[in-house]
Amino acid sequence: MNRSAIIGVVLALLPALPALGQHGGSRGTGAPPLPPEAPAIFPDLAARQDALEAAGWLIRGQSTFVQQFHPSFHAPYRGENSLGAGDQGRNTLSLDIVVGRRLWEGAEVIIDPQVSRGYGLSGTRGVAAFPNGEAFRIGSDWPTIYVARAFLRQTIALTAERDGMARDPLRFGGTQPRERITITAGKFPVFDIFDDNSYAHDPRTQFLNWAFASAGAFDFANDAKGFTNGVAIEWDNTAWGLRAGAFQVAKRINSLSLDPKPFRGFQLLAQADRFYQLGGRPGALRLLYGLSRTRAQRWDALVEGDIEATEVSPDNRSTVKHMLVLNGEQELREDLGAFARVSWNDGRTQNWMYTEMDWAASAGLSWTGLRWGRPDDTVGLAGNIGGLSRSHQRFLEAGGLGFITGDGRLRYRPELAAEAYYRWRLAPGTDLTGDLQLFGNPAYNADRGPVAVLGVRLRTEF
Repeated sequence: MNRSAIIGVVLALLPALPALGQHGGSRGTGAPPLPPEAPAIFPDLAARQDALEAAGWLIRGQSTFVQQFHPSFHAPYRGENSLGAGDQGRNTLSLDIVVGRRLWEGAEVIIDPQVSRGYGLSGTRGVAAFPNGEAFRIGSDWPTIYVARAFLRQTIALTAERDGMARDPLRFGGTQPRERITITAGKFPVFDIFDDNSYAHDPRTQFLNWAFASAGAFDFANDAKGFTNGVAIEWDNTAWGLRAGAFQVAKRINSLSLDPKPFRGFQLLAQADRFYQLGGRPGALRLLYGLSRTRAQRWDALVEGDIEATEVSPDNRSTVKHMLVLNGEQELREDLGAFARVSWNDGRTQNWMYTEMDWAASAGLSWTGLRWGRPDDTVGLAGNIGGLSRSHQRFLEAGGLGFITGDGRLRYRPELAAEAYYRWRLAPGTDLTGDLQLFGNPAYNADRGPVAVLGVRLRTEF
């Protein structure tokens, strides 16, 4: 293990002491709650957090360390954005301290300072379904601190009836109105609200791959670290949910800065959720539509003009991209759940912010270890197929470079990705995950691969 990996493991374990004092951990965004009777090794620490919440303060934290490696693979040529064909290992680390304060009835402010360091494989390039959901395309050798989230959330009760909710590290505990309107404004990732899924949405606790954490062909608004500014409005009544949002987009393709001109660049999202019971077991369907207005260029114009001028439209004009996602989940048994996503965008203009897919389909299964006496362990298995529009293919065939793909030339085939993981609960709030991912036609290139990526993830939380 190299020096950066050793440092990462040590830093990842820093929150472990308080983590051992919690009542049990979150299983990821949107996942079912852990049993309330989950033990706390140090009850005094958990009691202090409870007392703070009762006084209107929320303090929680987490650290996630990911180490990944791939052996050498077949690659007769490479380009600037290719996955390196030789043996390679990279790691990432993130540390969060979430601080919240209740303001008035139903209102709370949340601030999430985050420290991160490390890199994805090959600088987070060379695979559209990238294998590490914790990797940014702007990495660093040393820890970098920034504010990941800073938002105000107002919940408006439409009924006096209340329900319990899954433990969410970004929310105060307790109950919430059965029918409610929630307004969130500030800085946060759109994934906090949109395209949720109980079994595949959180790379810190579930599948690591980008294509399973969210819809691969949806160009979600974010900066190069995954965050944006905006406002979202939600209505829920336990059977239905409606969500809408407006967000800033990147100023340039995959840039850290956001476009400061809201009428030149923006993203609008609208999602309808249906929650139901099938054979007495919960399930959900979500339909998400998105419209992005950015300074992206059309693929055909790039091929016919200057193929290297990919930063912004030369005449500073904005273009529009339409996107759709159908996202479903279903509990099959007490210990088994399934998920699936189908996503699409019109494929006429550059992918600007998330990754480079124009259509994608993924599906998978998630088991808990109930049947082998490890109810807090989880096994996951999933697969994704992603592809490009014909004009996008022509761009890469001509030697063009996107922000994550581009081998200099291309013999096109859809990209295939599969992932299997086992998450082992070491102690309350501390998990160790072994992960294996397989890729066929990385970056849509039939001349390269297949590639195997092995990984380990260590996460602690309190």
